Amino acid sequence: MTAAPKIRIRGLSKRFGAKVVLDGIDLDLGVGESVVVIGGSGSGKSVLLKCILGILTPEAGRIEIDGEPVLTADRRRREAINRQIGMLFQGGALFDSLPVWENVAFALLARHLGDRARAREIAIAKLAQVGLAADVADLFPSELSGGMQKRVGLARAIAADPQVIFFDEPTTGLDPIMADVINTLIVKTTREVGASALSITHDMASARKIANRIAMLYQGRIIWDGLVTDIDRSGDERVDQFINGRADGPIQMAVRG
Repeated sequence: MTAAPKIRIRGLSKRFGAKVVLDGIDLDLGVGESVVVIGGSGSGKSVLLKCILGILTPEAGRIEIDGEPVLTADRRRREAINRQIGMLFQGGALFDSLPVWENVAFALLARHLGDRARAREIAIAKLAQVGLAADVADLFPSELSGGMQKRVGLARAIAADPQVIFFDEPTTGLDPIMADVINTLIVKTTREVGASALSITHDMASARKIANRIAMLYQGRIIWDGLVTDIDRSGDERVDQFINGRADGPIQMAVRG
């Protein structure tokens, strides 16, 4: 990348007691780029996102968004920075007591960005972007299928036209066909919004579909970072084992009988 990155991470370290989860992470997310961080369960992918969002405080390292250090920002500035970020949560995280349109427009309503009528109009427009009809707006999350809930979550993530979108295991719990539908929508909507995307997943079909670049996290470190088109020629046995889903290899999983 020649231009300054949207997000720049250097030397990021996070531990919980004696367990080191992130051990000096370096990672960049370019403007308009889609980067997917892959790795096994418990490898620290979610911890990485939480550190960027300020939910967790790392022991060491530096995180910059648009060149601005965020780890030392005060609360008000941190909240302003986070308003640039949309997020699709792993489990959907929809509010059961709110109709779909209020779920989609939740941030707009919370920030008092226009009246309720305007917020509803925006919500319906965003639902249309993810392939849902206007009549879905007045349903409740319990009335939706898993795939529809994921689409609503995506509509909410883009509701405020964010500059960055985080995707936390976006295809978890979906059948392969619906997962591909969601992956296609992720690519489409991020391009339409013009956002940079940072995703975490262990689903290689998803990673290959939505990524420009893939980085693999293993034992607290980024062990490979490159173009998605180059990952099959990574030259790293651990990466090769993971992307091909092989039990035999340098990565050994603890199995209890």
